[in-house]
Amino acid sequence: MIEQATGNRFENIASSELMSRIAGRIDRERFHEQHWEGSFAQYLSLVEQTPAIARNAYQRLFDMVMTYGCEKYKRCKKDLVRYTFFADPFEKGADGIFGLDEQLMSLVDIFRSAAQGYGTDRRIILLHGPVGSSKSTIARLLKKGLEHYSRTDDGALYTYSWHLDEHCGPMAQTHEFPCPMHEEPLLLVPQEVRAEILGTLNEKYAGGEHKTGKLRLHGEVNPFCRKVLADLLRHYDGDWARAMEHVRVRRISLSEKDRVGIGTFQPKDEKNQDSTELTGDINYRKIAQYGSDSDPRAFNFDGELCIANRGLCEFIEVLKLDVAFLYDLLGASQERLIKPKKFAQTYIDEVIIGHTNEPEYKKLQSNELMEAFRDRTIKIDVPYNIRLDDEVRIYEKDFGSERVGDMHVAPHTIEVAAMWAVLTRLDEPKKAGLTVLQKLKLYNGKSIPGCTEDTVKELREEAPREGMNGISPRFIQDKISNVLVSAQAREEKQINPFMLMNALEDGIDHHSLINDDETKKRFKELLAMVLGEYEDTIKGEVQRAISADEEAIKRLCSNYIDNVRACTQKEKVKNAYTGKYEEPDERLMRSVEEKIDIPDSRKEDFRHEIMNYIGALALDGKKFEYNTNARLYKALELKLFEDQRDTIKLKNLVSSVVDDETQQKIDLIKKRMIDQFGYADRSAADVLNYVASIFARGDAKGD
Repeated sequence: MIEQATGNRFENIASSELMSRIAGRIDRERFHEQHWEGSFAQYLSLVEQTPAIARNAYQRLFDMVMTYGCEKYKRCKKDLVRYTFFADPFEKGADGIFGLDEQLMSLVDIFRSAAQGYGTDRRIILLHGPVGSSKSTIARLLKKGLEHYSRTDDGALYTYSWHLDEHCGPMAQTHEFPCPMHEEPLLLVPQEVRAEILGTLNEKYAGGEHKTGKLRLHGEVNPFCRKVLADLLRHYDGDWARAMEHVRVRRISLSEKDRVGIGTFQPKDEKNQDSTELTGDINYRKIAQYGSDSDPRAFNFDGELCIANRGLCEFIEVLKLDVAFLYDLLGASQERLIKPKKFAQTYIDEVIIGHTNEPEYKKLQSNELMEAFRDRTIKIDVPYNIRLDDEVRIYEKDFGSERVGDMHVAPHTIEVAAMWAVLTRLDEPKKAGLTVLQKLKLYNGKSIPGCTEDTVKELREEAPREGMNGISPRFIQDKISNVLVSAQAREEKQINPFMLMNALEDGIDHHSLINDDETKKRFKELLAMVLGEYEDTIKGEVQRAISADEEAIKRLCSNYIDNVRACTQKEKVKNAYTGKYEEPDERLMRSVEEKIDIPDSRKEDFRHEIMNYIGALALDGKKFEYNTNARLYKALELKLFEDQRDTIKLKNLVSSVVDDETQQKIDLIKKRMIDQFGYADRSAADVLNYVASIFARGDAKGD
């Protein structure tokens, strides 16, 4: 009993500490701000001080995106903007979107135009693209952003409730009736006074911080509130001010889970849904109370378009909707009106955004009966990524070191998968002598001899639908996941590019969206191309690791420059060992220059270029170092690698017998690969063995 009591006491102490810690993190003052309530007169004072709280849905959405700032940059002579909002600042990039800056610019331009009231606010935004191209992610980010923004001071918005007395015998009891569509309280202002009120507010608003036009009020309150207001005006003999005494204004936070200002509609089986899911339905329990099914108090204004008022409504796979639903969307977009059953048309203020894939959109285009719907949509293509670096960022977000724990992901593992995915989305270039792999590098900002920014621009123009076909990021993510949990990975505590490429090759044959043999063959050829590129990459890394002896490369550089100086000035070089002056070492100079493909006919020009370069640095007060000139540095690295390779005998790695001296050198190379390139001990050994086998094959062919 004593032990039990002691245990309970310690549990209570621990619970108390946890409770205190949790309670201490809750900002009650902030809670009170976000749940502000006041009279209609107090709200008018509030909106007079801060007119921005009366913005419409598009103005608020545009301001939300712009609040997080943007970065302007140029690519291929084109001005682009990267909006920070789409990097998902809410959940540390969990829904971050990469590589779609141009498409997101178009989307934000639509928001800007709609906020100005230029007509795009009366359209349905349609995100169109292949599966897995982040259409849903864009919509999810916008909804998440609105939820967060509505809780900030800049994004504050308000609605109202009716406080009405109900007499139960001699006692009067006050009941609260919230506005079912979370409408702007200023809609309660009579039409004849609105222009004057808006004029006063717009003098101070002046388009807001981001120049989003003027504050505008459209339409009337919903049928329920219209009925209540009419009854109150009748009761008070037309005294509007007395009627407003029954109004309590409160601040609201948009929330998809609470169905406040954010709605999501997903197509279902035609037998199990009807258009009342969008516009609301009759509450049959209240018909007996109010005596009629056309009394607005006996109607639930809880359809998706009703509850999304003041915010955003997302339509998942919008073109799979039944025609009856699309009819509702016609009025909701163009006239900003919905038609609840047995009631007059009701005004809404919301952003309508849908997404669809290629087959559904083609079906829409071929359907002449859907002309009105097509005319009311603004289509934005959302293709796959065609920039390698951006594709890599997608997978690193999901399979970074934080997500994979103690599992080592060898360098270039993610990169090879991303490279293959991007290659499947690219069209073969029409430019003679240019491969699809070189095209990928150009798109990624790399330099290719003979190609300029104009070349990249031409390549983009000749393939306008690039990125609308190919392998989905989901397929790559699935294969990386499979490899991470494979028996081999669990045993070795690592995954490497070869394991992933094998999984990708197997997956091609079982891919549900690849039906023809020609496509499968092409994708496998591209995978072989990626393997070749990976081999070149790791050979280069091994070369740099072998030639990473800084003192040795400095000596080689000094020796080369001394000989070049003597050669260009027609002098002799002093031999450091014999002390005698000798002719410049032509063999040494050519062994370096040949590593970067300097032909014999251009050797004199190259040597003069190097000396002029050194002279120009000296004039600027700068010192020439072995790694100052990138081209020469590469040549020195390759030369040193060739010399070291002969002494290290790298091909002996594939043998089971290695002498102690060679093993020490190999261990040093492994350490450099771990330190410089991010390998682990096992993956560094695997790469060294593989590169050694490549050189061994090359030497065998040479023999």
